[in-house]
Amino acid sequence: MELRKILTVFLASALLWSCTQDDENLSLMEENVQPEQEIKIVPKEEIDAIIKNALEERNEFNWSELNDVQLWSALVHSDSVLTVGYLADGESNINQRMTSINVQDPDWVNSRKDILEETRAVMERKREQNITDEDLPNYSHEVLPFIEMKVYDLEVINRLRTLENVRYVEPLSYEVEFQKYGEGERYSDSGCSNDPNYNIAGLYTDIAPGAKMSWNYPQMGIDQAWNYSTGSGITIGMIDTGLSPDQDNLGSQFNSGYSQNRTVERKGTYQTGSWWWKRYDGPEDKCGHGTSMAGVAAAPRSNDGSAVGVAYNANLVGVRGTSDVIVNGGNEKDGVTEALVYLGNRSDVKIISMSIGDVFNNSKVADGIRYAYGRGKLIFAAAGTSTSWTNWFGVIFPANMNETVAVTGIKEGQYKRCNTCHSGSKVDFTVIMEKAGSDAHPLSVAMSGNQPSTVGGSSVATATTAGIAALVWSKNPSWNRDQVLQKLRESSDFYPNRNSEFGYGNLNALTAVQ
Repeated sequence: MELRKILTVFLASALLWSCTQDDENLSLMEENVQPEQEIKIVPKEEIDAIIKNALEERNEFNWSELNDVQLWSALVHSDSVLTVGYLADGESNINQRMTSINVQDPDWVNSRKDILEETRAVMERKREQNITDEDLPNYSHEVLPFIEMKVYDLEVINRLRTLENVRYVEPLSYEVEFQKYGEGERYSDSGCSNDPNYNIAGLYTDIAPGAKMSWNYPQMGIDQAWNYSTGSGITIGMIDTGLSPDQDNLGSQFNSGYSQNRTVERKGTYQTGSWWWKRYDGPEDKCGHGTSMAGVAAAPRSNDGSAVGVAYNANLVGVRGTSDVIVNGGNEKDGVTEALVYLGNRSDVKIISMSIGDVFNNSKVADGIRYAYGRGKLIFAAAGTSTSWTNWFGVIFPANMNETVAVTGIKEGQYKRCNTCHSGSKVDFTVIMEKAGSDAHPLSVAMSGNQPSTVGGSSVATATTAGIAALVWSKNPSWNRDQVLQKLRESSDFYPNRNSEFGYGNLNALTAVQ
């Protein structure tokens, strides 16, 4: 699906604004206040602090918590692109029926026009000049009910947040600079590493016809489950950093050894460039994370000494929706949203695996999650992986949504989260992925070659769970998402109860496929 139809214009007003955008002393006169009262930009450090405090106190932040001036200031400190979720007249909560909406229907078209005309009217009053279409560059999503536009005036924020047909108003590209607070290590680690590990003695078992099985598979009954199912006929869609073109086991050797008659596809929805001129950056993994996650879920049971994936006969669609594991930039939010719509619209895709996320919610990406969910997809998302944040932060977005299944990793032989894994009441399942004593991690495929890499965190737990779900669905091809999910619950340690930190607990693939 072609997602971007952005006006390729370069506005004189936008250029003039860009010259003053970073001036901390910039002020505008707010409508309905006296001329001598100046509205000053809230410093970025203050906005960061508001967000950080909300996360520390409640493990959650939404842009609706900011007042108009704070929200406008966040726009000024980013690229001034505003995302506006909207409703048609007479509509209310559409979250549970996102897929039944046709934004090309007259009521929805008229709602978009009303919002743009309201914006235009405010700009004309503010600037005392006519505002043409070229003065108001905007983009309307073809499937999801949101508009994006360049907004420079506080008065526009004032007005939009009062309209009944506006669901949310959020800056697209604002990023919190956690490193300024001495927290860069725990947040900014992109997860971009996937080198071969030559120190894997004791971390695998050699299996026919010449593959390596990760040490944690027998502990979750995966190897025994292969007697009943290997994932044949099920397609896993993986939204991550893409697939390495140099890893043959996710390319020309995807069908090799005991893995046959299946397909692997690459898709790129991540774009680079400025808001008014973007280009797709391709499907190839430039990070390493997506390749390792794909290997965990569906690498072949080959004869070349490489690591085998959980569902080694499942089909795979690897979508490069982001440049790293943290979905915090505007381009990453665009890419992930488009990936969700793309996979949501594919009838062959049953499962979506997302070992990515961010610490606070984004409504545009959430719309994409609800769209894919409404199409019957079983969506797994990582509960979160970090360093010092592990001690206090709960489940990240989008794993904290009701439409996703949150997964985290624990240590071998005990219900203790891995050294970098998040936990909390939103967790649904756990996966054993950190070895007792050594803290060694499971095997996967590296960016190239047959020598396995090792990978940890809630990311690998999520990809493992997606693979187990493929085994269950392949065994029961007539089932729907809810039936597969219920079978996973019934196979878990704590079912029918839930643990406050670890949900239903460890999955058992053998029980799930019997």
